[in-house]
Parts: sequence; structure tokens; C-alpha cells
Amino acid sequence: MSLIPVTILTGFLGSGKTTLLKRILTEAHGQKIAVIENEFGEENIDNDILVSDTQEQIIQMNNGCVCCTIREDLRTTLTDLAAKKRAGELSFERVVIETTGLADPGPVAQTFFMDDEIADQYLLDAIVTLVDAKHAESQLDTRQEVRRQIGFADQVFISKTDLVPAAEVDALAHRIKHMNPRAPQKRAHFGEVSINEVFDLRGFNLNAKLEIDPDFLKDDSHGHDHHHHEHGPDCGHDHGDHEHGEHCDHPHHHRHDDDVKSFVFKSNRPFNPTKLEDFLGSVVQIYGPRMLRYKGVLNVMGMDRKVVFQGVHQMMGSDVGPKWAPGETKISKMVFIGLDLPQDLLRAGLEGCLV
Repeated sequence: MSLIPVTILTGFLGSGKTTLLKRILTEAHGQKIAVIENEFGEENIDNDILVSDTQEQIIQMNNGCVCCTIREDLRTTLTDLAAKKRAGELSFERVVIETTGLADPGPVAQTFFMDDEIADQYLLDAIVTLVDAKHAESQLDTRQEVRRQIGFADQVFISKTDLVPAAEVDALAHRIKHMNPRAPQKRAHFGEVSINEVFDLRGFNLNAKLEIDPDFLKDDSHGHDHHHHEHGPDCGHDHGDHEHGEHCDHPHHHRHDDDVKSFVFKSNRPFNPTKLEDFLGSVVQIYGPRMLRYKGVLNVMGMDRKVVFQGVHQMMGSDVGPKWAPGETKISKMVFIGLDLPQDLLRAGLEGCLV
């Protein structure tokens, strides 16, 4: 049996997860979706969509979707669903897990890599994060859950953009981009998003053949690399085309000191594979709990193919990708997203792994 794809839907309380989920479940896309829902509070799927008083844990809806509320461990629920699918008791093609708005998606994601039985039946496709444009700035300043949810995201939807001025939405989008440059952003109005922007994103492929994101090696959309590192007063690095004190097109960039930060490492020199494996192994051992997501396309000495790696926390996977095309510049590019990661140490260590 082929692996069942799973999407984790996350976002802080009131960000619009249930609205988006409603749209996914009621749209005429012909897909049968199982939803695992562990949102507390009154606004949940059972009350809002099913309008049902039943105490059953698993409910089949008339469009073929299945809903279950987690009353036990996530692993138990996933195992139960897969068993019912195999037995022909339930029919579904994919799973959506809606986390509580207060949840850190990390432990949910790790379930799919740390448990062999789950990994043999499910493939974690992506983490989709909703961000409330009206309240996000204050939430980002005060709630680490919100920062983590953005750090883990493979796709970000900014909701409620009609409630705030366009300039504020742009500033928020830039702040999110600084925290997580690898997640595409889209503004979502009342959950009106295309199914192909939610499903089959292939954001997580740790236990499957890793594929290269075609946009991953492209230069960032704006001229200078804001994602390189946090601009601090004692930062000794070159900041691209503006110096400290000079005007920056994105004034909000300097105002926030989010603990979730990203930085990009690039080099035209190939990596020594033994040195790199040893270094990344030690980094993951020490800083793994603070490393939310990391990904790279690497030029490795002696190989005519790209090497792709990515990870979440301590779980890291790598695989050989396609050949470098004739005339293609062999450049390594790595993105690290984490909580107060020691960027100078990581950068120096990676430099030391180059040939």
C-alpha cells in the first residue's frame, strides 16, 4: 500500500484554520480526506462543520471526508485510521491534522520520523501555517508558539489582510520572510486558497526520495540578502548594499529581534563530505532542539550529482539528487531556521568543511 500523505495545519488561535479547513472539506475536489482535529474551544470541526452530537471518535461525512477528534495519543489515532483503511471500513486518500492554536508543530512532525510503524504507513507532506494579519505583530512579539509555527512552515497563508492597511501587511510579510525564507507566502481571504497550494507540496521528504525545490537555488527576490543574519550593533559582517545607519527599504527589519531567525550559507567551493557529515552530526546533537527546519542543495567533492539534505530538530536525511547540468554553476546553498542559533559558529564550521 502506498504511503498516505499528511498535511499539518497550524496557526495561532483565531488565525483562520477552521475556515480554511471548512473550504478544503466542502470544495468539490473529489478527494477523500481524513481530518484529525485537536483544537480546543468551541470552534471545532465537530460543532462547526458536522453539527453533530455523536460521541463517536471517527465520523464519515457525506462527501467522503472523515473526521476524528483526538481523545488519545496522535500515534494511536493514526494507527487506528490506517487499520480501518486497510480493512475497508474507511475510505480516504490523505490526512489533515489541525493542531491546537497553542501547539508547537515540531513534536507532531517528529511523530512521522521517530515511529517506524507510522513512517511505514504515512508520508508527512508539509506544514501549512496560517498567520492573522490583524494580530500577528503583537503575537509574534509575545508568543513563541507563533514564531515556531512560522519557523516550521512549508507554506504560509496570511489571513484577515482586509482588516489592516496594505503597508502593515507588507511589513508583516517581510518579517515572516526574514524568519523563514524557504516558505512561500500567500494572502488568503476567508480560506479561499487553491487545493494545490495546500496539498502535495513535498515540504518534508526525510523518509522518501528527496526532491529539489526548483526555486531553492534562485536568488532572493529583493536585491540584498536580508536573510543572511540578524543585523545587530556588533555584527561584523558585510550587509550587502547598505551599511548600518543607511536607509533600508524594509524599516521593520531592524525593529524586531525575533528568536526564530534564518540564515543562508552559500559557497562555490565544494564540500569535503566526511568533514561536513561530522560537523552537521555534531551540530544536530548539540543544537537539534533549537533547529526548527534546515535544508540544503550541496556541491560535494568528487560527485557529479547534487546532494540534497534537510531536517527537523535532530532528524536529518539526505539523498543524491540530479546531475549538475552542463555549464551550471556548482553552488551549495543551505538554509537554517531556528531559535537563537549561533550563526557565526555554524558559518565558520561550514567554511571549515569546504575543500
